[in-house]
Amino acid sequence: MTVHVDQKTTGTGVSPGTRPPASEPHAGAPARPFPQRLWHGRPEDPRWARPAFLALLLATAVLYLYNLSASGYANSFYSAAVQAGSQSWKAFFFGSLDAAGAITVDKPPAALWPMALSVRLFGLSSWAILVPEVLMGVGTVAVVYAAVRRRFSPAAGLIAGAVLALTPVAALMFRFNNPDAMLALLMAAACYFVIRALEDGRTKWLLWAGAAIGFAFLAKTLQAFLILPPLALVHAVCAPVTVRKRIGQLAAGLAAIVVSGGWWVAIVELWPASSRPYIGGSQNNSFLELTFGYNGLGRLNGDETGSVGGGGRGGNGGGAWGETGWDRLFGSAIGGQISWLIPAALILLVAGLVATRRSRRTSATRGAFLVWGGALLTTMLVFSYMQGIFHEYYTVALAPYIAPLVGMGAVLLWEKRDKPWASLTLAAAMTATAAWGYVLLNRSSDYLPWLKWLVLAGGLTAALGLIFAGRLGRRTALGAAGLGLVAALAGPAAYTLTTVSEGHTGSIVTAGPAVAGGRGGPGGGAPGGGFPDGGQNPQGRNQQGQNQQNGNGNAQGRQGNGFPGGGGFPGGGQNQNQPGQGRQNGDGGRMGGGGGVGGLLNGAGVSSEAKKLLETDADRYTWAAAAIGAQNAASYQLSTGDPVMAIGGFNGTDPSPTLAQFKKYVADGKIHYFIASGGMGGGMGGSSDGTSSQITSWVEATFKKVTVGSATFYDLTRKASS
Repeated sequence: MTVHVDQKTTGTGVSPGTRPPASEPHAGAPARPFPQRLWHGRPEDPRWARPAFLALLLATAVLYLYNLSASGYANSFYSAAVQAGSQSWKAFFFGSLDAAGAITVDKPPAALWPMALSVRLFGLSSWAILVPEVLMGVGTVAVVYAAVRRRFSPAAGLIAGAVLALTPVAALMFRFNNPDAMLALLMAAACYFVIRALEDGRTKWLLWAGAAIGFAFLAKTLQAFLILPPLALVHAVCAPVTVRKRIGQLAAGLAAIVVSGGWWVAIVELWPASSRPYIGGSQNNSFLELTFGYNGLGRLNGDETGSVGGGGRGGNGGGAWGETGWDRLFGSAIGGQISWLIPAALILLVAGLVATRRSRRTSATRGAFLVWGGALLTTMLVFSYMQGIFHEYYTVALAPYIAPLVGMGAVLLWEKRDKPWASLTLAAAMTATAAWGYVLLNRSSDYLPWLKWLVLAGGLTAALGLIFAGRLGRRTALGAAGLGLVAALAGPAAYTLTTVSEGHTGSIVTAGPAVAGGRGGPGGGAPGGGFPDGGQNPQGRNQQGQNQQNGNGNAQGRQGNGFPGGGGFPGGGQNQNQPGQGRQNGDGGRMGGGGGVGGLLNGAGVSSEAKKLLETDADRYTWAAAAIGAQNAASYQLSTGDPVMAIGGFNGTDPSPTLAQFKKYVADGKIHYFIASGGMGGGMGGSSDGTSSQITSWVEATFKKVTVGSATFYDLTRKASS
């Protein structure tokens, strides 16, 4: 293994007398044909490097594909938009929730596009929706490996790739249809491109980095910009070109961001609002307002108009979405998702900067630590103190930054293990990892109770061996390092295996088992560990995410106490797992204008009788039905394949359509049924006199009620008097 620690660099950032970055062949070495490079790698690589890398990618793919269909449509909110995009190119472009184009999701649509294209090619199914996410996960592992291998070694790249693949929240989100998978891939790619620019100073790498960040903006808006400050600062200081050229390159990168992310925004803002879907999540049908309000500053300060948490700030340093503070990412709800190797990553980041402290400004090795470390620290800081909507799965954004720091730092210190400070630092990182792994595993007292002791004992034994690694024989030292790697990854690997063995559905999902004081398992929760009124989230689960429910909507599972008032899942219905399966149960707890709180989690199950009712004469209408809240509408749309209007968007709080618009749709014969049960009602953040409540009241007073099993509909073609 060779580590490039630039002590005295040339203008290119490569030390004289050392070989160039690992991906560049030796001078004069003949280039291998592509088929040979695919298997054997580059001439300077050890023989085992490329087969090991391919094995890592294959193992990651197999792991993430295992039991994939158990999650069914996963988050039905996005699956409905994927289905719509596969049926209508206009819905595809705007990210509409239905093919008829009533309202969009509350994000830009880039993350939906690969899934929608897959469904167009292969038809609507769980695999068609989720396999593109798996491929993004494998791609992220490949990018991280490539970035680390360049300045360090194949071994460092393999360690980084394995750490990323076995991070529990990564295994969750690279098998799920939220925008976070694409965001993580593009953020890793952006860091890779900046590191390439630090090596040779070429402008094209800044252009590629800008394009990656701009396209990431079209996946999850302003979250893509969190790493911009550290990346720009590192390039401005460390790039091996003149100051004037550095400024010009940063300007070019900014232009690439504007072009790659702004073209879609410009089209949407210039498109006549009357001929496109309403922008979901906004209060005035503006994507810019959505970007800087609900999805922007509102996430930081908690002032989110239309939020499911009610908007505004909470007490004790946090809002309805939990306590904020430096230790937020280590708490019961979040720790087991992402924090297993954060202590080690921070220790190794400091060690890497110390090891390169005497390097010249243009050291690409130090630049790599600054890029990944800056991205990690900036994102951690924002996540720790943001007071708006915050879900545990957001932390997948940290995984591509943690993994490289672990791989780079561990191998750098290993190469310097004959120096006491390096061996002691390695041992400190291992001790911190073992101790923290024990704490995390101890939060699930009934989950593999023996594992925490193995992690602690194995990690401390490895740490002891690493202290003397410079004095031990190579085989003994490698044994200690191998034991340490196994102990470090045992906890997150166990959580990951638990995650892939179960289905995950709904809008709030977590990886791993249930933990004391947190939300584990395939279900989810709501703000701050419960719902705004203090109700507790069920932490139990049944295999493959199937929540058994009784007639009044109570969820039954291991350790679960149900939702406030026994509300259960959306509309009191069964948690939907397999496409088109499930049953409708009760009304659950109704709120505001007539919706169950469960719409926050997932849509209600759809009985075969309800499905048949909506499918009858559906082709005569623009929308087969309308429902309050996107999750409830999504369930019926996915079941029937026909457009269902989501009144009020995701939360039921968006002012679309207005009562007057809805009345016109009905008068024009465009909507057949109104779905009474389920949904968000007036919205958890809305008022009883909001648009959704007004529409519900008007429908209930005007049209004939139709009961199918325990589900209630209103036939909008038949007046109540008739």
